[in-house]
Parts: sequence; structure tokens; C-alpha cells
Amino acid sequence: MKAEDVLKLVEEESIQFVRLQFSDINGNVKNVEIPTQELPRAFERGIMFDGSSIEGFVRIEESDMYLRPDPETFAILPWTTDGIKSARLICDVYKPDGTPFEGDPRYRLKLVVEKAKKMGFVPYAGPELEFFVVPRDSKGFPVAETLDRGSYFDLLPLNQVESLRSEAAVALRTMGIDVEASHHEGAPSQHEVDFRYDELVRTADNTQTVKLVLKTIAIKYNLHVTFMPKPFFGINGSGMHTHLSLFRDGENAFHDPSASDGLSKTLYYFVGGLIAHAKEITAITNPTVNSYKRLVPGYEAPVNIAWSKANRSALIRVPAARGKSTRIEYRAPDPSCNTYLALAVMVAAGLDGIEKRTDPPLPIEENIYTMSDEKKAQIKIESLPGSLKDALEEMKNSTLVKEVLGEHIFRKFLELKRREWREFSISVTDWEIRRYLNV
Repeated sequence: MKAEDVLKLVEEESIQFVRLQFSDINGNVKNVEIPTQELPRAFERGIMFDGSSIEGFVRIEESDMYLRPDPETFAILPWTTDGIKSARLICDVYKPDGTPFEGDPRYRLKLVVEKAKKMGFVPYAGPELEFFVVPRDSKGFPVAETLDRGSYFDLLPLNQVESLRSEAAVALRTMGIDVEASHHEGAPSQHEVDFRYDELVRTADNTQTVKLVLKTIAIKYNLHVTFMPKPFFGINGSGMHTHLSLFRDGENAFHDPSASDGLSKTLYYFVGGLIAHAKEITAITNPTVNSYKRLVPGYEAPVNIAWSKANRSALIRVPAARGKSTRIEYRAPDPSCNTYLALAVMVAAGLDGIEKRTDPPLPIEENIYTMSDEKKAQIKIESLPGSLKDALEEMKNSTLVKEVLGEHIFRKFLELKRREWREFSISVTDWEIRRYLNV
């Protein structure tokens, strides 16, 4: 799609409004809605907006920013408001002097893609997006209650959540996103949507779109979709296991048909880079206080910094598929992350491993969940940070993360997340009331 194609389609489909979408530093989707007659100007010069009003962007004296729509992201929204058709375009953020805004998460991901291409690679990704569906009360507010007692792949009696998932899959298909599978997940009221892998920026765009569509359609059913990693005590949390691969000249660079395991040295070095940088990128892949309620032993969470060619108890898994489907699965991220930034740091860590020819440790094929602490220490299996505070400490000393995020996002992210940790630290929780009120 080019700009002229979009303008022609807008006219043919009688679309009246276009939402210019972008993401803030936390990964929240923002938008500026314009009438379609303003669309040519948006393509030519961009649409001005107040950047100081967006979390993690700029100060008030630097507030003028411009949204420039990417015509390849054009999609007609699969719902109408009072019969009025709208569309969306995902935008890049620019400064008044015409240069990209260094604090735009999409731009930071594009820079990693450029680096990969200079090294001869085209990176691909495919996330598995898990989420919980909860009811709303009479006022429309979400309620922290489960809707079922289901588990993996359960075929429940036809209910609203199944209808929600089906309708979302159809809506996403009309927006150009192929849903490969959707199913009930392991915990009560938990579900998963998987969509086709793609190049990095398109994958991040698609992830944002899937989240938006699920949340929007849930309202129709008086339900709420939450990407909170761990909304309920005692059951598994939601992850965003991410499949990553590199292609070179149209061939999968992770595959080596001459190797006994079918895996190339490129894959080994990529895994080595991810393991070397795992602790310092965790604040980006798992960016909330609540993220670390999921990353605890005992709930199938990938807390062990190890890799495997088979079992799912390691942080990094190599699925059995070979040939063009050869890939690694990085299991730490959760769906509260900013997907642009998470993909950027994961791929950058892997590329760093390739550049430095970083050998990974030996793969661990036994169940690490049941392994004693003494044995893990003996074979040098470390753990991911146990709290947001610990993760931020690892991140602040990371040259790689600072380079990937740029000075602006690096500084703003640390500032925002340290504030989040302080607010959590002085909050009085329900657990404390139950535990200590009688003291």
C-alpha cells in the first residue's frame, strides 16, 4: 500500500474518519482522529500533536510533534460508530525539524532492524499472546473474578468468551492479520491468541492491533480483556512467549541441514547473546510490578536462565521444527510489555551474541522446575530478577539496553518505573491487612 492507494480506498469505501495511532513508552495505544479530507496533508507533512501530554515523551517546551502515517498499516476498523466507517493508520513520530523522534518506540525497533540488515539478516517474530477475560459490574468496571474453571484447550459450552474469540479472529482477518489459533489457556478464564509470524515492525504493529481488537470487542459482551500478567493468586499468569528467527537471502539462518541437530552456529550465538543479556533486558520484557508475581518458581514461569532443545522449563526453547520453521522461543516476556521495545532488546541481544560469537552454555534437557537449588548452582543456572526493582538495577548498568532504547527512552523508562516501584512500596495491600490488622 502506498499513500495514493490508501486515498483511493478511503474514497471507495466511504470512510469518514481515520485514526492515526502510535504507542507511548508503556506500550499504550494512543490516537488522533482526523476527517478523511485531512489525510492528504497527513501523508505530505504529518499531523501536529502535543507530545508533552504523552507519558514518557517530551517536556512542555518541546511539545510540538508530528504523526506521519505508514500507508502499509492501513486497515478499515471492523466496527462502526453510529454507522460511520473509520479506518486506522499506525504512525511514526517526528520532530518539527523533520527528523525521527528518538523517543518513539517504533523508531527504536526500526533501528534494530536496520542493524540486522547490515549484518545480512532479516529478523522475524511471532508472539503467543495470553490474557484473562473477566466480567464487568453494573457500572461497567472490570471485576477481578474468573468466568470458568477451564484449563488447556478445553472445549467449554458455548459462551460469550468463545463468541468474543471467534469474532475477534474474524475482525483481525478483515484487518489483514491471520489468526493461526485461539484457545483456552491453562488457568481459569485465561485464553491465548496466536497470529502469523512476520518481520519485526509488522509483528509489533499486529500485536498492538490484536490487543486493541480484543479489548474493543469485549465491551460488546460486557466483558473486559486484561493483559495484566498475574491478576489472580494461586494460578498461572499470562505470558507472551516470543518466537524469533533470522533469515538471510530468503533462507532461515538458524537452520543448518549439515548439523546433527539441524541448528546453525548463528542460532547458537544468538542464544548465547540472549542468555548473556537476559537479566538486563528483563525490565523491558517484564515492565510492571505485577510482572514479577508471574516470574516465580512453581507456576511454569521461565525464571531459569538456561536453554533447551526440548523442555519448556528453560528460559529459551528450540521447538522441534526445522527448515524454514527453525526458531527459538524466548519465554520470559509478558503481555504488559511495550512490544516494540521488547522485540528490540531481545533481537539486539541475540545480534550481539552473533557479533561476539558468544557460545551458550550446554542445553539443559531435564526439568529445571524440579531441580534442587544446589544442583542449579552446581551447573551455574542463574535466575531472572525477582522484582521490578532488581530488574531496573540490572538495566541501569546495561550498555546494550541504553544503546537500543536511546538516551531519551532509557532515562524516561527508568524514571517512570522507579516511580512505579516507590508507589508500590508505600501501598498497603489486602494481604497486609489480612496478615497484620490483628497485630
